[in-house]
Amino acid sequence: MVDSTPTTAPTPGNPIVYLDLSFGNTQPTPSRAGSNRIVLELFSHLVPKTAENFRALCTNPPTTLASTGQPLSFQGSIFHRVIPKFMIQGGDFTRGDGTGGESIYGEKFEDEDLTGKHDRPFLLSMANAGPGTNG
Repeated sequence: MVDSTPTTAPTPGNPIVYLDLSFGNTQPTPSRAGSNRIVLELFSHLVPKTAENFRALCTNPPTTLASTGQPLSFQGSIFHRVIPKFMIQGGDFTRGDGTGGESIYGEKFEDEDLTGKHDRPFLLSMANAGPGTNG
């Protein structure tokens, strides 16, 4: 078991969001609410567009994908890449394999400068395929 105690207090004004996870064919039930929950601070003071995109995808906005008309949301998406003791990667709700994705700003959006370092566990990042490919 990994200690999930936050290493620092959240930055005032940064959004806090959560993902409720299900495993296999199980669904979170009211009696288990929160037992499979990941709580995340979004660093909107550093990357405002990226943080707002992630926040919106967690809260299921009434928006649909331009490409398919499906809801623009993390709900129902999977973790397509798991490397034990290192990282999990997910959120590709268009293809489910890390090669797709879309943002609240359209298919892709411009890069933001992340000056922070990945110097401790439990940090959230967004993967992309190179410059200008966020989404």
